[in-house]
Amino acid sequence: MESKWRKVKMALGSNFCLYVPTADTDVSPPPPDAALLPPATPRRPWSPVLRLSRSLSRSSSSKKCTICLASMKRGEGEAIFTSECAHSFHFQCIVSHVKHGNRTCPICRAKWKEIPQQGLAPPMTVIRRPLPRQTSNRHVSANEPAVFNDDEALDVQTSTRNDNTLDGSYSTRLLLKTYNEVAAVPRRSTADDFTVLIHLKAPVSTSARAPVDLVTVLDISGSMAGTKMALLKRAMGFVIQNLGPADRLAVIVFSSAARRLFPLRRMTDAGKQHAVQAVNSLMANGGTNIAEGLRKGSKVMKDRREKNPVTSIILLSDGQDTYTTSGSWDSSSGGDRNGSNHRLFVPQGIDVPVHAFGFGADHDATLMHSISETSGGTFSFIETESVIQDAFAQCIGGLLSVVVKGLQVTIESASPSIQVQSLKTGSYRGHLTPDRKSGRIDVGDLYADEERDFLVSVNVPKETELTFGDETLLLKVHCSYTDPMTEETMKLASENVTIKRPEKVGKENVVSVEVDRQKSRLQSAEAMVQARTAAEAGDLTRAVSILENFRKVLSGTVAARSGDRLCIALDAELKEMQERMTSRHSYEHSGRAYMLSGISSHTWQRATARGDSTDGSSLVQAYQTPSMTEMLTRSHANSLQPTRTSQAQPRTK
Repeated sequence: MESKWRKVKMALGSNFCLYVPTADTDVSPPPPDAALLPPATPRRPWSPVLRLSRSLSRSSSSKKCTICLASMKRGEGEAIFTSECAHSFHFQCIVSHVKHGNRTCPICRAKWKEIPQQGLAPPMTVIRRPLPRQTSNRHVSANEPAVFNDDEALDVQTSTRNDNTLDGSYSTRLLLKTYNEVAAVPRRSTADDFTVLIHLKAPVSTSARAPVDLVTVLDISGSMAGTKMALLKRAMGFVIQNLGPADRLAVIVFSSAARRLFPLRRMTDAGKQHAVQAVNSLMANGGTNIAEGLRKGSKVMKDRREKNPVTSIILLSDGQDTYTTSGSWDSSSGGDRNGSNHRLFVPQGIDVPVHAFGFGADHDATLMHSISETSGGTFSFIETESVIQDAFAQCIGGLLSVVVKGLQVTIESASPSIQVQSLKTGSYRGHLTPDRKSGRIDVGDLYADEERDFLVSVNVPKETELTFGDETLLLKVHCSYTDPMTEETMKLASENVTIKRPEKVGKENVVSVEVDRQKSRLQSAEAMVQARTAAEAGDLTRAVSILENFRKVLSGTVAARSGDRLCIALDAELKEMQERMTSRHSYEHSGRAYMLSGISSHTWQRATARGDSTDGSSLVQAYQTPSMTEMLTRSHANSLQPTRTSQAQPRTK
């Protein structure tokens, strides 16, 4: 009897199991020093089929399915799928993964040529009742509370002054100025779409700055293994080093599940040491659950007991979410990937800006841009791995220099015969009253030295009761905001917008360069949006044509003919976008992300990273502030290897 049993074992082992994954395909977390090693490769090519577990082998092995994070135990009769890239998963998990339109390995991101299908159980599959699977929270620390109200208390002595700050000093007053499209309109003439520019400039930086509560939400899925993880750790080390003792930091990491590394903690010397050790302990593994990571990051902000004046979330991911999205998506169709479901990723009621960073060529740029846009943050595209630290440096250079909070601009008509026709505000929320007698722009926070420009269209009637001498009063502009250092509400004196009303106007009545510059900026952003719409519909030829036609229009504007630097930068950026849309592959690989980052920058009027940021002649960083430039200088000095970057270019105006 024993000899017959031995023969059965030999037959099963030799005839039916063509290949059984060995230690080479284990997906359990690697040792800490394995982060810089390339991923193991299978010993020989073979077709992906469901393998029969060696239930009759002398010893059983156990590893984890990186989709559900439950164990896969050989010898228990579970259906195990091993892919052509030699990674193994529960069969039902991978069927669900593929059903959602994913054709890439959740671990290494390799594109699969063959995929499993529901109901096609291969021969010799042993089907038994599966063992109960552990939930995805199994990786969450047992010490993680249900409510994140364990944030470290603020230090009253340091909360209003931070020793680890950027250089400089500042005046607390916001600058408000207006420009008319032209200087004069004849007394007996009308203008139906007259443009007024509202220009705002934040105070300069200060040696005492407002402290920040910062939550970083970081992707540590399997595709982040190796160099990416090493560079992410270095970039986070730079962020930690440049926070001060009044600043607080919490880190959320996500792969198949999300977990909090540590609560909001003040970045004292002890706090920094703890944070660096926690970040350096990270290992890449598992799938990509962006929504869960963002939900947990938002929860840290909502549940905290105390609040610093400045708050922000930094989100970084290099892949596609494999958990929250639903429905299939074919990249060749050009459609947005589950665009209607992007709202599922932004937690309800979030009032903290999320600055999203798409890392590499495989991230979901549409999703990341949507998250940032919905929350009031920016989207940056990190094309080259080596510039991740610079991208973070530019971002925190701004966050550590907030000098204006909750800025609102109010516009009032000066006469019943004058109406506010429209507010052109980019991504900022603008509100008009039904009678169009007034409007409001919610600007929010400003970094030191930042500038904002908004266009207001009004009708100019014939001379009115508000025409005094040779001038007509059109609008009154008011500003109010909070000083983050003192929490004092600041209100500026009203700015009156007047226009000259002579009998006739001469040739000297030329279009304002300041107004024309901002028209060109908004029209450029609109051309980018239209071109992207065409590209997503699969018509790249039309997309390129839209950009080319607008470049011709741009070259003929008053601002461009005067040699305006912003117009020169816009033209160069539009040309770069054209080059990234020459083929479907080029657009999918980098064009979409590059374009979305540009749209984010120009509609929010805030600096973003895009492309590889290594072109020293590029002028895309038109909104970069001195505080950002200084932080980038620190980043370059801190780098192990010197990196060239265009992000330290002087601001264009």
